[in-house]
Amino acid sequence: MTNLTARPLIKAILIFVTCLVGSLAEAQAIKVNTDANRIAINGYDPVAYFTLGSSMKGDPRFEAAWQEARWLFTTADHRDMFIANPDRYAPRFGGHCTVGLARGYLDTVDPEAWRIVDGRLYLTLTKRAQNILSDDIPGTIEKAERNWQALGQR
Repeated sequence: MTNLTARPLIKAILIFVTCLVGSLAEAQAIKVNTDANRIAINGYDPVAYFTLGSSMKGDPRFEAAWQEARWLFTTADHRDMFIANPDRYAPRFGGHCTVGLARGYLDTVDPEAWRIVDGRLYLTLTKRAQNILSDDIPGTIEKAERNWQALGQR
């Protein structure tokens, strides 16, 4: 192949790869439950649920961006832990209510109504919804997973 005929082929390959990478990046994005300022889970520290066993409001001085959302943390250490492994600490279903999702819709949450199951953080709209989740954890999570997938989420 001559140098002149190789250029259009190389250009086509580069365009294809660029489109493919862009599509993969879009496929990885999830719908994070945020407020008008793009702050996730009402500004609560997602790492604190795991490290402190408690829901704690984050501090704007310790902020990280992930999945087009702003995440707040109680300490710089928590922020750094999240940045190193956001899938480990971010609430499942982008921080939407697990029970609402099991019923087929996206809903907001009360960050004080939460549960860790198999190393994943699940949030609910209310303490009552948290009790509904507790009544049938595997069934509720399974339904929520199916609906999350139907919404095109991972």
